[in-house]
Amino acid sequence: MRRHVIIGRYGLDDRSQFPLGDGEVETRLDLVVGERSLDHGIGLALTDLARIGVHPSEIGVDVLVLAAHVHAADTRISRTSESQDGWTREIRLIVPVSNPERWTSVAPNFVRMLNFLTGDRWLLAFRARPSRFTRVAPARPARLFGPPFDNLALFSGGLDSLIGAIDSLEEGRTPLLISHAGEGAVSKSQTSIFDVLQSHYRGRSLNRLRLWMAFPKGFIQGSAGEDTTRGRSFLFFALGVFAGSGLDTPFTLKVPENGLIAVNVPLDPLRLGALSTRTTHPFYIARWNDALQGLGLNGHIENSYWDKTKGEMVAACANGTLLRQLIPSSFSCASPTKGRWQGHGTQHCGYCLPCLIRRAALVTGLCPDPDPTVYTIDNLTDHVLDTRQSEGVQIRSFQLAIERLRARPGLAPILIHKPGPLFDESPARQEAIAGVYRRGLEEVRTLLSGVRTGPR
Repeated sequence: MRRHVIIGRYGLDDRSQFPLGDGEVETRLDLVVGERSLDHGIGLALTDLARIGVHPSEIGVDVLVLAAHVHAADTRISRTSESQDGWTREIRLIVPVSNPERWTSVAPNFVRMLNFLTGDRWLLAFRARPSRFTRVAPARPARLFGPPFDNLALFSGGLDSLIGAIDSLEEGRTPLLISHAGEGAVSKSQTSIFDVLQSHYRGRSLNRLRLWMAFPKGFIQGSAGEDTTRGRSFLFFALGVFAGSGLDTPFTLKVPENGLIAVNVPLDPLRLGALSTRTTHPFYIARWNDALQGLGLNGHIENSYWDKTKGEMVAACANGTLLRQLIPSSFSCASPTKGRWQGHGTQHCGYCLPCLIRRAALVTGLCPDPDPTVYTIDNLTDHVLDTRQSEGVQIRSFQLAIERLRARPGLAPILIHKPGPLFDESPARQEAIAGVYRRGLEEVRTLLSGVRTGPR
């Protein structure tokens, strides 16, 4: 096990020395390419936003710079080799920012947020940028009219974000869509859906910001990479806040996620670590909003679908015809390339957790129309699904959770607290969350009717 410290540097001449703790290994994160251009997609994002009249603040840039440190650590520090228990890493970040005093005041909030999100132990320290980088964001020009966007929305290419975009546009809003250009199938989904939305709502100023941020193998010397990516939503949220800081009015960053996944109650006692992600948990979103207030950013983050199952989102979509057209282009699978071993192309497997919730939602929400998605396992009732293989593991976990709740319905208000604290939520909202949990499992129960699982 090794403790890691990642130190952000603004240029090759940024050589400030920082003492290392016992057993700490230092990694340098260069934030500048060339003389003054910000690296890791940040400079390109600033340029792309300037083209559409959005000019992030210096604090907004700092948020994305912090996210670069977090993303580098989360994706390049191996849990297997760099932790004592095979999971919990010890990570310290030293981040150069525009206003160290303001950032230091909110550091405990971000530490609490990251510890909850990734299950690691984080320490954050903030220092001033070198003097020649006091300002890195382009100055906002004088203008009569600001950018046309009245909110921002995360846009992953998945079904929930597709519904969120359609609902927002049908309300007459003009969202700026926020995407991370990641795995090929997901990136393709984002592009194809966005092109159709832009064509369908022509005459509107619909636009999007896409960021590509990835760190090379070997970035952390002596450590393999890490693919659990528990911290991925930190980058997504930070990108939205970065863009929102460039709007002329108070901003709302919408995070469209169904309530079952947002709370993500473990399906069985063995579902730990990567299987119990907290990327849109209410506690996590609340800590972001606390941090935005502490940073003086005039915006907030919200999930408008916290009280709906995925099936309810599908059924209530404000333009069902357009949704049906775009469902085949949306992508939900956790591992879209694993079908290649069976001679398939990139497609939904049909049996991972996101695929099962998607299938259940489309069975419920599209009824009587069929689900148009192509799945590697198209018919879940064809044969007994092996619980010792990936095809049966998640299904059996769902069956156990469904059986447990049907036997003891009163467990729902208790189980919703297992993934994380809900003290920010009123008793009425906690009751509503328990209701979403019950209804979400009921949707999956309908899908799994007649499905058999067991060891083979």
